[in-house]
Order: sequence, then C-alpha cells, then structure tokens
Amino acid sequence: MSVIGIDFGNESCFVAAGLSGGIETLANDYSLRATPSCVAFAGKKRILGVAAKNQQVTNMKNTISDFKRLLGRKFNDPQVELESKFIPYRLEPRPDGGVGIRVNYLDEEQVFSPEQLTAMLFTKLKETSETALQAQVNDCVIACPIFFTNAERQALLNAANIADLNVLRLINETTAVALSYGFYKQDLPAADEKPRNVIFVDFGNASLQVSAVAFNKGKLKMICSAWDQIGGRDFDAILADKFAQDFQVKYKINAKTNPRAYLRLLSEVEKIKKQMSANSTKLPLNIECFMEEIDVHSSMARSEMEELCAHLLKRTEQTFMKCFSDSKLSPEDIYSVEVVGGSTRIPAVKALIEQIFHKPVNTTLNQDEAVSRGAALQCAILSPKVRAREFSVVDIQNYPVNISWDGESGQSGEMEVFSAFHAAPFSRLLTLYRREPFNMQITYSDPATFPDPVVGRWHVKDVKPNAAGESQEVKVKVRIDHNGILFISSASMVEKRETEAENGANEQNDATGEQMDCQEEEYRYDNNSNQQNIADSPTAPGWAQRVKGWFSSGTNDDPKNKEKKKKAAVKMIDLALEAKTHGFTIDELRKYHEEESRMIQNDRQEKERVDARNALEEFIYDMRDKLAEEGVLSSFVVDNDRQGICSQLNELENWLYEEGEDCDRDTYRNKLDHLQGLTDPIKARSLEFEYQPRDFDELGHCIQMARKAVLEYREGATKYNHLTETEILNLSESADRAQKWHDDQIGKFQRSPKTVDLPVKSSEIRHEIHTLSQCMNSVLNRPKPKPPTPPADQPAADNKQAKDEPTAEPTLSEDKMEVE
Repeated sequence: MSVIGIDFGNESCFVAAGLSGGIETLANDYSLRATPSCVAFAGKKRILGVAAKNQQVTNMKNTISDFKRLLGRKFNDPQVELESKFIPYRLEPRPDGGVGIRVNYLDEEQVFSPEQLTAMLFTKLKETSETALQAQVNDCVIACPIFFTNAERQALLNAANIADLNVLRLINETTAVALSYGFYKQDLPAADEKPRNVIFVDFGNASLQVSAVAFNKGKLKMICSAWDQIGGRDFDAILADKFAQDFQVKYKINAKTNPRAYLRLLSEVEKIKKQMSANSTKLPLNIECFMEEIDVHSSMARSEMEELCAHLLKRTEQTFMKCFSDSKLSPEDIYSVEVVGGSTRIPAVKALIEQIFHKPVNTTLNQDEAVSRGAALQCAILSPKVRAREFSVVDIQNYPVNISWDGESGQSGEMEVFSAFHAAPFSRLLTLYRREPFNMQITYSDPATFPDPVVGRWHVKDVKPNAAGESQEVKVKVRIDHNGILFISSASMVEKRETEAENGANEQNDATGEQMDCQEEEYRYDNNSNQQNIADSPTAPGWAQRVKGWFSSGTNDDPKNKEKKKKAAVKMIDLALEAKTHGFTIDELRKYHEEESRMIQNDRQEKERVDARNALEEFIYDMRDKLAEEGVLSSFVVDNDRQGICSQLNELENWLYEEGEDCDRDTYRNKLDHLQGLTDPIKARSLEFEYQPRDFDELGHCIQMARKAVLEYREGATKYNHLTETEILNLSESADRAQKWHDDQIGKFQRSPKTVDLPVKSSEIRHEIHTLSQCMNSVLNRPKPKPPTPPADQPAADNKQAKDEPTAEPTLSEDKMEVE
C-alpha cells in the first residue's frame, strides 16, 4: 500500500508519493511528470491525460479541459459564464440546476457533470500511481485552492469518492507549499521563540494565491490568505486577442470565428509569453497555414505585453497588498518570500513582489511540483501505513461565516460563528432554549463569496418541553473539519433532574460534549429574546472564567466534604438532524461510482478489442510482404498455396476497413488464429532451413573435438593418462555413431526441397550435440586422482620423481603459498 498527494490543477496535475526514501514525483505513461487535466471521448473509448491533450485540436467538442472551476457550481453562476469564454465544448443545465457537459460517447449524446469528469481524471492518476509504484493506491491527500467554498470542496470529495480514492484530507494549495518548505527545515525557531514568517505566492494557470505562514520547530500556522481568480491563461487570452486583431487587419482573417485556429493561436502565444520571461527584445510569432491556407507573422516585445496586461498586474498588486495588510506584519518580520507556479516567472510579477514585500524572490521550491509534494507529505503524516515525522499544520477558514436559527413566537437569531482566517479544524457549541423542533442555516457573510451564500440548512428534530412545559437547553455543535467543510456535527438536548449524590462525584459538564480533535467554544442564548445572555457574552466581565468553568470536569468544593446533598443530574439526549447541503446524496454517489466502474471496464475491453484488431492488421501487412513473389517466405511454399494465402490476406484487409471495422475482440482473434494456422508451417520451414546448417556444423565440430581427444590419448598425452581404455573406447564409439547420424541426416537435408517439411528437426540435431557433449564432459573432465603422500622419514631424493610430476596439491618438500 502506498500514499500519494495530488495537485489537481486547472491545466495539469502532478502526483507525488511517499516512499521509504522520501517524496518522489511520479511520471506517467509518457514519462512526463505533468498530466494534463484533460478528458476526451472518441467513439467507444475515453482518452485521458496526455493522449487527450494531444488530440484536442482534432476533437475539440469532445475534449474537455478547464473544468476544475465548474465544480460545485450552478449553470446560472456568473463564474460558469466567465469560464465558457475559455472552453469550446457544450455546456447545458442539469435537472438539479448544476452544470452539464454534453459529449458524444458510445456513439450517443451523453451529459456528464464536472464531478464525473474529475473522477475520470482521478482514475487516470490512480492508475498512473499504481503503475509507477507497483502497489495498490487508496489513501491520498488532494490539494485545492484556498478560495474553494463548501460546495466546491464537497464536489471534489465526491469526485474522489466516485474514483474510489480514500481522501485523508483536502489541503489548501498554499498550505501544501508551506509544508513542503518547512518539513525539511532544521533551523526553525523553537516553539517558545518568535516564529519565522514566510510569504508564499502561488501564481498558476487560473488563480493567484498568497499566504502568510508562521513556522516553529515541527509546526506551521497559517496567518492569512489573499487570492484572485486570475492566472496565466488570462495573460494568454489578452495576447491572443491582440494578435487576432493584427491578423484581421493584416490578413483579413478573424481567428475568433474558427475555434481550432484560435486554439492553435493560444498555444503559440503561451510559447512566446515564456520566451518573454528571458528576453526583453521583440520576439517573432509565426504560424503556418493558420486559416484559409494563409501563413501569419507578427511580433511583440515584453514591454508591450506588460502594457496590454496592466490591469491584470494591478489586480496582482492589490492581492499582494491585501495579504500584507491582513497579516499585520512589517517588512522586518518577513523572513523570505517563496514563489511557485508558472506565472511567477513573469518579470513584472517578480518586480511587484519585491516592491511590496521588500524581499527578494526566492525559488528554493520546485515551482511546478511543490504542491503535490506537500500533499504527499501530509498524506504520509496522516496515514497509519507510513511512518513519518510528526509536523503540526494549523490551517485557516478563509471566509466569515454566519449561523441563523428559527426562534419561537416568530423570533429568530443570527451570529457570526466563524470569522475570516479562523483556525481550522474548530468546533463551536451553541446553547439554545427550545420547546419544539427548529431550523438552522449556515451562510457566508460576504455575498460576493459565492453566488449562493447558503452553505446548508439543518432541521433539528425531537425537541420537546420538560415536565413543567418549559424550554430545554439544546446544544448545537458547528464545526469546520480538516477538509474546510462547514456543517452542524451534532445536536443534543439537556435534561436535568434532582438526585442525591456525593459532592464532587458524578459531576458532568454540559458544555464539553464529545471529545474533539480541535479547540471548542460555547455560546448561550436564552429562551425569550434568543439573543446571547449578557453574562455569557465574550465581552462581559468574567466571561473567560465562566467559560473555563463550563469546560471544568471537577468542582470547586473542598474534596474532603463528602456529605450527601441534592444535586441536578444532567442527561444528554442526542437529537436527529435532517441536513440539506451541497454534494451528492449517497444514492447518487453509488450510481456515479457504478457508472465509473462500467466505463473503466469498457475502456479495458475496448483496449483489448483495438489491440486485437491492430494485431490482425499488422499480421496481414507483414505476412503479405513476406509471401510476395520476392518475399523472404515465397520459396518455402508452393505457388498455388502462396497465392491462396495472399488472396485470403487481401480479402481480410478489405473486410477490416468495411464490415470488420467494429467487431468484437474474439472475432479478430479467431481470424488471426486461422491465418497463423496457415502460415506458421511456412515460417517453421523457413527457420529450419536457416538454423539447421549451423546446427550440423556445430555437431561436426563436436565430433572432431571428441576424435581429437581419442587421438591424443592414443599418442600418450599426459593430461589423459588418468583415463581408462574403456572410457576412451566409449567416447570413440559415441563419436563414430554421431558421425554416421550426421552424414545420413545432412544428406537428406541437402536433397530436401524448401516447400516440404524436413525429415529431421533442428531440435533433434541439438539433442545429438547435447548427448555427445555430455559424454565428452564425463570422460575428459574427470579430475585426476591425488598422488599418495610419501612417509615423513623417506629421503627427499627418493621423491624427486614425484616432485617433477604435476600434482593437484604441493608436497611437504615444496614451498607452500597461503591463500586467504
């Protein structure tokens, strides 16, 4: 099992994995680290990632890109209207009011949601990870922009669920960058020292995000964030519009009327924009056969580009200023400014950073991979399957959030439950007094945050008055979880009754509720005005001491005082919640997951079908060339049979491009098996005629070596004097037998025509070689026996002859060499 971090970008995605040696960015099946955020449909198959991007120009309406910003939005959303300017495919409203994307898939018109398309891309990234890691992948952390709202975050989680990914956390992109920066730093200040403040700027293809972060040893804390939904694509669009105007004046062609030509223009503009980062001179732009067989030429300098994009640079400056102002840091408090994202390479953007933050631009992080590496680090820290050093991450909720509720007698209440840049995760406990069920609603305070400011509506059930008919305390817990999702996590009713108990015993705290993994605060509201009690107001004197008392688990009485007395016992009753918020229902998720599984299976079957068709097509072309009159196999088959096979090959070729264009896998395989049954004997004869002369030569060489050894033995060679006459005779007979077999078979081989099977197979020749070689090895390679060791008192002179003979080991009278 492995853990991964996914940087889901508007233009491309990166996947990093936590391995035993650290964090590694994974390459896809094209050996590229970046996988385009692109999904295409062609006939019966889906095309994902790099392959989808490569065929975008020829299949524009069925190639979907730039869909990240459509997640969680309604069709009538102004952001959707803005995004439609960048996309050539068709958008339409879905029955639930969401965005639908119409494509042609499986030879019929189908509509997919942005969540489904994102799930398709996640399926590709998961497959890429499993291929690279050779292990199953389930746990992941996905990075999202800091400005993503509740609806967008929930949509991203739904997409991961459809792709069968277990998301341990959604992490903000700048938080992931900060973690990637701070995790390996060994010189961070201690926990009790002044933190190191670093500004992170992430300027990518479609968004600008700036965050201030405070670092201490083993910990990072987000201070504030600022953002704007502009990016590199906005610069590209302005430059493309300028060149389109030039072409209209110079060549009388309008690129905006031809989506394919405009897409090519955007691609060329992106290249010249990158060149401007390193060159201040005027750079040429040339496109051949742009429109109507016309070649177009133009040029632009960096200064002209900065003038055209002055309003974008102004918005960039305002975003920097807002983050600097909200952070309440002085230039002396800022340690450094780290930049990531492709658009930070624009010289004017770098100049603005240095001008506002009074610090040089640092590029110590990988500008493209920092987000995915930080996400993988967070996944390794969270996953129980990986051992990683602990590093605390305190994130923030970027929007101010209000909560409102229905009041009794027509009265209602409202309060700001979370302010902007509030720490997350976090829980807040509200105490209301109610006699009957009521409704609550969470909204964003700033209407500009999202066209629909409502996060969700909850109906609190099962509320009833006490025995005296009075209102009862209802405690409602509002939470921001580690994904940045806002929701009401629980509601409970407090029932009190008098009982006898020892003082200090059975004391329960009515404010703590369940144990949480984050900080928690409580607010109380009375049953008359539904407004916060003055005594319980955070601005009231002694409020902090009372809140501390609510969370205290003991009593202030003397512990020695154990006498019995009347006491109010507290019983917490969980209340049912009926929620209506963003995201798919369980049934919808199950349906979309099943659809994705079917599409994955269809992709697999379609790949097998196409592979089988390609294999048949390749076999037809290859075999037809080899069986032609001058082909390499033409001499190994009689002419009538050759012409018959070639005729079948031609018929199959025509069939492939007519009624056989769209057959199933088994049909192609059966036809290939039939052809192979006709041609395999021909290919086998060709191989036999190619290999047998070489095998006969090898057998002849082996016979010569055996006879040479017999001759040397007869002549008294000392190296064979330990062999017996029987062994040599056996070797000689084996050589004679092999020679006779060799002469008989080579004669048959030389007399056999190429159009018939040979009487002997190459495997039989190899068997004879092996048999004779074994006989030679068993006889000639037998080791010599060791000479007897002479007695210790025997004169050295008597052993002179023994010393002159070669021996396996040195005698006692010889010098010995110690070998270690």
